[in-house]
Amino acid sequence: MLPQEIIKKIRLIDIKTRLLVNEMFSGEYHSIFKGRGIEFSEVREYSDGDDIRSIDWNVTARFGRPYVKVYEEERELTVIILFDVSSSTLFGSRQMRQRDIMVELAALLLFSAVENNDKVEAVLFSDIIEKFVPPKKERTHALRILRELLYMHTRHRGTNLKLACDFINNTHPRRSIIFVFSDFYDRDYEKPFKMMAKQHDVIPIVFRDPLEEIIAEQSGLFILDDMETGTRRIIDLADRKTRELYLQNLKAMRMERNRLFTSTGLDYIEVSTDRPYIKPLFEFFDKRARKL
Repeated sequence: MLPQEIIKKIRLIDIKTRLLVNEMFSGEYHSIFKGRGIEFSEVREYSDGDDIRSIDWNVTARFGRPYVKVYEEERELTVIILFDVSSSTLFGSRQMRQRDIMVELAALLLFSAVENNDKVEAVLFSDIIEKFVPPKKERTHALRILRELLYMHTRHRGTNLKLACDFINNTHPRRSIIFVFSDFYDRDYEKPFKMMAKQHDVIPIVFRDPLEEIIAEQSGLFILDDMETGTRRIIDLADRKTRELYLQNLKAMRMERNRLFTSTGLDYIEVSTDRPYIKPLFEFFDKRARKL
């Protein structure tokens, strides 16, 4: 039995994202994420304007008049939500935590996919695979995934992107659309990530909080809790070298991440907890539409 608080959150997110899907988003989703290709539908008699290259000569010879092959887009896709549930995604210095925004955005993409008759599935990971929800089409299935995202009791606190990518590479041979929800604060996942991007249509969604930069502008003693390891450190931001080292580490990890996306040919979405996620989402869709 779900707690009333979780049921209320599911209803609120459902209502909010349903309006976005119906009024704004479904057309963009459909135009950007096309099917796997075209498949044969039928043979019909030739009519004026048909491309002569589509004539089926075997059927034409049999009936003594021209017939053409008809193809249509193979629309059905599988959309995978690869969702980081490590403890670092619970961080948030403003009104909403990273995890709250991640769940809302995941719901928007799930319901858009279902609206377009695509299958949806989810892989929730920390430094282990916490939960796998197999693919189905129904809206009730999207709601089930949303419930798992909101009510997930994780067993581990860390992040292992390599493990998550390996799981996809070992279990999903058929091409899918994969939205990767994470802050991407991890290392040594480049090789399996590139393998995954080679096989699938991968869209990284990077979540961050402005406090990450604001800390370096402060002075004095700060207590920093590592949400994944549980360790606590006291740092002196009055010390210039400490501030510089903090910023260097932060920038190095971001540069490494962005270099991976660029070398793999991926566009990514960056979402901050202090700004609406709709704007970067539509900017991504607009950028991708111009490439088609």
